[in-house]
Amino acid sequence: MLLSRLQSLIGGIYDVSIAHDVYDFLVTDRRWLPPAARTGTAEEELIVAQPAAGADELALSLYLDPALLTRLARENPLERLHAGNVADWCTALEGVSHFLYLAWNAGHDKPVSLLELEMQAEVDKYVASYWLLRRQLPQHFPAELRRVLFTRTRIDPRAAAAGRAGLYRDEAVLAELRRFYRLTHARKRALIEEIR
Repeated sequence: MLLSRLQSLIGGIYDVSIAHDVYDFLVTDRRWLPPAARTGTAEEELIVAQPAAGADELALSLYLDPALLTRLARENPLERLHAGNVADWCTALEGVSHFLYLAWNAGHDKPVSLLELEMQAEVDKYVASYWLLRRQLPQHFPAELRRVLFTRTRIDPRAAAAGRAGLYRDEAVLAELRRFYRLTHARKRALIEEIR
């Protein structure tokens, strides 16, 4: 259920939904992956098979290491996110982000690059972690989150100030996040450059 809840969390933030549940695409045994992906060592991988010319379907699977899922079941970050489970949280969140973003864009006939998938996952990790920490610790602004997730990244001070004011209570910020989610890769990069 954790992964479905992550899918709902991310989908709710961006007001996007897809007809499929992430668990329907989850693989936890590398033997069931395509031969080229069986020797991988990553705890999270989105496996995508390009459709044949003229085909409407996209074949994909989300691989998550079973040990990762066991650790998350034991130390559920949705109940309490802490230093001991934040890495596993981010790994699972990244996989669900990749799955949802690719599936949503495919459902809207929009191509997605690997760079765009990774960039959106980084945004999702920050936004979802921030949301979760604010829910779990309402009196505490998770200032250390930025350091943990993006040690070398600069965040626009205006965005940080908006966060301190209650990011998810501010409909304007939610609207901006939803608009960003739907932008093309080129527009996202241009917007990031404008902020810098």
